[in-house]
Amino acid sequence: MEGAITTHSLGSAENLSLPQVQVIVMSANMGCSHCRERVSKVVSKMNCLLDYMVDLQKKEITMRGVVETKKRKREWLIEITRSLELQAVATAVLAVVIVFEAIVAVFMSSSTPWHHQIPPLLRRHALPFLLLLLVAALLFSPFAPNPFISSLGSFSPEVADTDIWSAPRVVDWRPCVWWKNVSLPALPAKTNGYIRVDCYGGLNQMRRDFCDGIGIARILNATLILPKFEVAAYWNESSGFADVFDVDYFIQQTQGFVEVVKELPEEITSREPFRVDCSKRKGRFDYVEGVFPALLEHRYISLTPAMSQRRDRYPLYAKAALCQGCFSALRLNKALEAKGSELFKAIPKPFLTLHLRFEPDMVAYSKCDYPGLSSTSLDAIEAARGDRKPWIGDAARTWRNRGKCPLTPKETAFILQSLKIPTNTTIYLAAGDGLLEMEGFTSVYTNVYTKSSLLDSKDFRLMHGNTKAALDYYVSINSNAYIATYFGNMDKMVSAMRAVNVQHRTLALSRRAFANLTSLGLEGVELADALWKSHREDFVMGRGTALPDCFCESTL
Repeated sequence: MEGAITTHSLGSAENLSLPQVQVIVMSANMGCSHCRERVSKVVSKMNCLLDYMVDLQKKEITMRGVVETKKRKREWLIEITRSLELQAVATAVLAVVIVFEAIVAVFMSSSTPWHHQIPPLLRRHALPFLLLLLVAALLFSPFAPNPFISSLGSFSPEVADTDIWSAPRVVDWRPCVWWKNVSLPALPAKTNGYIRVDCYGGLNQMRRDFCDGIGIARILNATLILPKFEVAAYWNESSGFADVFDVDYFIQQTQGFVEVVKELPEEITSREPFRVDCSKRKGRFDYVEGVFPALLEHRYISLTPAMSQRRDRYPLYAKAALCQGCFSALRLNKALEAKGSELFKAIPKPFLTLHLRFEPDMVAYSKCDYPGLSSTSLDAIEAARGDRKPWIGDAARTWRNRGKCPLTPKETAFILQSLKIPTNTTIYLAAGDGLLEMEGFTSVYTNVYTKSSLLDSKDFRLMHGNTKAALDYYVSINSNAYIATYFGNMDKMVSAMRAVNVQHRTLALSRRAFANLTSLGLEGVELADALWKSHREDFVMGRGTALPDCFCESTL
C-alpha cells in the first residue's frame, strides 16, 4: 500500500472522550486488494461513514465519518459490571451462610430442646433473614431486571436484535404551517385565461406534472381545466384523469387556492389550445416571462411543466395551491378506492410494502453494467438499451459510487437483512411487470405478495397501467411500513402522503452507501453492520425521504 495511514492517528481516535467526526486521507490504489483491505479496516473503526471520495489521479481516498471512541471503555465497563454482579451474588450467599451457621451454633450451645428455641430466635432474626433471602431471590431470578446491564445497554446498540424501525427518531417531516394555516389572498375576479396541463409518462410522473401545473396556474392567475393524460401503448394506457381521480373532490378541496373547471366556455371549446412545452427548460425559468404572454394572447394554452424548476421561488399563495392540490385534493375515485381496499384487505397483516425497481428499461436507462446477472436478464437489458451504452472503467465506478445504479433484488434482500427486517416478514411487492433476478430476493424473503397473486386473473389482465399504479399507491400509503429501492416519483408521492397521515415507518435504501461500502471491500458481517449504521442515521435524522417543497422539518 502506498503511504498507509499512521497508527498514531487511529490510536488517538480511540482515546477521545467523545465520538467526533474524523476526516481520514489515505494514499491507496483501489485496484490493489491489500489497499482495499486496509481501507476496509479503517471504515470498520467508524461508527458511521458520512461520505467518501476517491481521487483516481492522485490515488488518494478521503473518508469522513464518526469514529466510535468509547469501544474500549464500553468493553471495560461491561467486564466491571459482570464482576460486580458476581460479587453481589457471592456476598448475598455468604450472608445467608453466616446467618445459618449462627443459628446452628445457638442450637448446639444450648441445652434447651431445639424446638423450644425457634420462636424466640425467629422473633430476633426473622426480618434480616427474610431480607437476605429476598435479595438472593432477586439476584438469581432470570426475570428480574439487572440494574447494571440496563444502565449500560445504550453503550452497545449494535448487538441489539431490533429492526430499523426501533431506532429513536429525531427529525420528522410534517406539512408546513404556511400551507395548512396560511391566510390566502382572494382569487382574482377575472381570469387571465385557461390552462390545460399535458401529462406524460407513468401515473406518478403525470401526477407530478399536474401538481406543478396547479402552482403555475395560480402564479399566472389562470383557470385550470382537467389535465390531459398521455395515451401510450408502452404503458398499456388509455385512461384519463377522471378514470383515476375523484374530480368533484379535487375541485372542492382546491376552492380558494386555484380556480378549476370541468369544461371550457363555449367560445373556447371549439378550438385547440396553443401548445407551450417547457419540459426541456432548465435553471431559472420564469413562467411569467416565458408563458404569460402566450396565455394573454391565446387565452387557452396547453402546458408541459419544466422538469427541473425551482418551486421555492413560487409566491407563497402559489406554493400553497400546489401543496393543497397535490397532497390534499387528489384522491382515487370511488371505484379505484374500492378495488384498492379489496387488495389491501387480502394482504396478511402486518406487512411491509417494498417498491422494487429492476426492470430491463430501468437498468438500461441507468447506464450501469451488471456482469453477474443471468444471460436471460442480460439479453433483456441489452434489448432495452438502444443507444444508451453502459459506462466502463473509472467512469463506471464513479457513476456507481454516486448512487446512480439500481439495486438488484439480491442486493435489496441483503440490505433488508442488514436492517434486521425478519425474513418471514409479509412483503407486498409494489412493482411493474418484468422485474429481473427476483429469485435473488424471494429465496431470502419467501412471504411475498403481488397484485397478480391476490387479484382475479381476468380482472388483472384487463387493467391499464394507471390502474395498476394507483392500486400500488393505495396499498403503499396504508401499509405498516414502506421501503423504496429507488426514490423516484412514486416514492416521493407515497412518502409525502405517509407524512400527511403521520406514518413514520418510511425509508429509502441508499444505493450510494451500498456502492461506496462495497467498493471499499466490505462484505458479510462488516458490510451489514456498516449498512445498518448508515440507514439508521438516515431514518433517525429524516434523511433519504426529505420532502422540501410542501413539508418542513419537525424536531421530535
